[in-house]
Amino acid sequence: MAGKDKKLTTRELLQQLPRALGLVWEADRTNALAQLGLTLVQAVLPATMAWVGKLIIDTVVKASTAPTPELHAQVMRYVSWELGLALAVLLVGRLSALSRELLRARLGNLLNERLLEKALTLELRHFEDSETYDVMQNARRESSSRPLSLAMAGVGVVRHLLTLSTFAVLLWSISWWSTLLLLAAALPAFFAETKLSGEAFKLSSWRAPESRRLNYLEWILTRDSTVKEVKLFGLGPLVLGRYRALFAKFLSEDRKLALKRLGWGTALGVLSLAAFYVCYVVVAGRAASGAITVGDLTLSIVVFRQGQGAFEAVLSAIAGMYEDALFLSNLEAFFKLPTTAEKTRAATPATLPPGPHRLELKNVSFRYPGKTEWALHDVTLTLEPGEKLALVGENGAGKSTLIKLLLRLYEPSEGAILYGGVDLRDLTVEDLRGRVGAVFQDFVRYQFTAGENVGLGSPSQVDDRPSVVRAADAGGAKAVIEALPKQYDTTLGGWFEKGHELSGGQWQKLGVSRAFMRESAELLILDEPTAAIDAEGEVALFERFRALSANRTAIIISHRFSTVRMADRIAVLEGGKLIELGSHEALLEAAGRYAHLFTLQARGYR
Repeated sequence: MAGKDKKLTTRELLQQLPRALGLVWEADRTNALAQLGLTLVQAVLPATMAWVGKLIIDTVVKASTAPTPELHAQVMRYVSWELGLALAVLLVGRLSALSRELLRARLGNLLNERLLEKALTLELRHFEDSETYDVMQNARRESSSRPLSLAMAGVGVVRHLLTLSTFAVLLWSISWWSTLLLLAAALPAFFAETKLSGEAFKLSSWRAPESRRLNYLEWILTRDSTVKEVKLFGLGPLVLGRYRALFAKFLSEDRKLALKRLGWGTALGVLSLAAFYVCYVVVAGRAASGAITVGDLTLSIVVFRQGQGAFEAVLSAIAGMYEDALFLSNLEAFFKLPTTAEKTRAATPATLPPGPHRLELKNVSFRYPGKTEWALHDVTLTLEPGEKLALVGENGAGKSTLIKLLLRLYEPSEGAILYGGVDLRDLTVEDLRGRVGAVFQDFVRYQFTAGENVGLGSPSQVDDRPSVVRAADAGGAKAVIEALPKQYDTTLGGWFEKGHELSGGQWQKLGVSRAFMRESAELLILDEPTAAIDAEGEVALFERFRALSANRTAIIISHRFSTVRMADRIAVLEGGKLIELGSHEALLEAAGRYAHLFTLQARGYR
């Protein structure tokens, strides 16, 4: 899987940082500048407070041996300075947090929009390929927050380095070598944290398929569409057991990584602590001998502690940047997914006048990506304008695959599909799909209003109530909708508050009506349009369908021979091949595959 063994060089990390900063700047320039300015202020405040603290102690020591009003006033003045600095630290910290949260919200929205925009350009093959789907899920999971984290870590590194620089200036006259000692003690922690961050990233990448399985197991136990079978077959213990086993595996992996972090963190923490107390002992000895003042000693202790913390913060931030950059590479991989199949093959897209036109399949063969067997093989077929064709065959015969090729959701591996004499690959997908009205067997049940469920068949007319009512009437959904509490404004489904659930047949009538929203559609595709409709509803639907498709080409996929016999011709597919073609009567006379299937189904009604 992509990303499983991914490593990131320092050069790649440095390349990711300006990209992250660019995204932050694009998302919210005002708060980006605010973060920069506040960070610079935060960088100099610690050293300033430490220096004022030294002045307070030295003045207090002087005043304790030779008290004077001037020294007393000076102490109070220094204390007021420190109070002002403390208030500044508090205010700057609060402003920084506010600015960061606003920036996070704007950046998250920007990236989520771009992720969704990219998702709209993906082809069906991307969603049907598990490895590509994992790339998308990795990108969605954390990458929307990682650019800000990386940018803030980079700014944080600059802040802490500035703080360390001011500390170094303060310590130079007291104990210059302590800075180098504390730095040397902190370096091992950086290398360890970098290694562990890489392991955390690989662990997360490895988990993408299993995380999806964990979510699926949870979905089975919590959705209304599955609860009936879960209860009927007693699936709860089995599914919950698998969920627990997979979660236990995740927990075990997390525990191993956490224990490794604990071990390294403890060992390197002891090393850092030892370095601190070496510096402490030396400086305390110098203060005891009178080489430096008590204020210098206090300043050194404060700087040692805060400087050590700043060192560790810098190294931790760099390690965090490494992990953030690794996750950002997922985002980059997602945005780089190739999406060229739906582009027009010709430099100048072909144009066609309003149809319908002749539809021709010439020696069309197709195999799905990564598969060796043919889903369709050497299919040649012609539909005249206005002709009604039924596709018949067992599951897996290639019926739905043929529809996917007609809609350019995939392209033929061999052969060509022509419409009006033009190869589909020379038409824009917008032009081609704008000429088609379709209802699929797995049509979407949108958790929107009833009117929107119909109107989405033509997004530009979704708010055109007369057109929606007309399509609902054509598809047989008008009576269903008018019986709802708020009719066309009733929210459907069970996901949201006050949603109204429909039966499978009622949902299907909405799906069929959606296809009739496109009055200009030249080709109608109905994939099992009557699967959830009763016999009476089926007859009514096809009576309307015959009238509405009088001047349109239509392709019907159905397992009901009472439906397919209404077509002008019937194409029988088996194993991806076209084995029979003709009218209902002609195929019965041929006594072939179609006649056999028809006889079997007719026998069930006797």
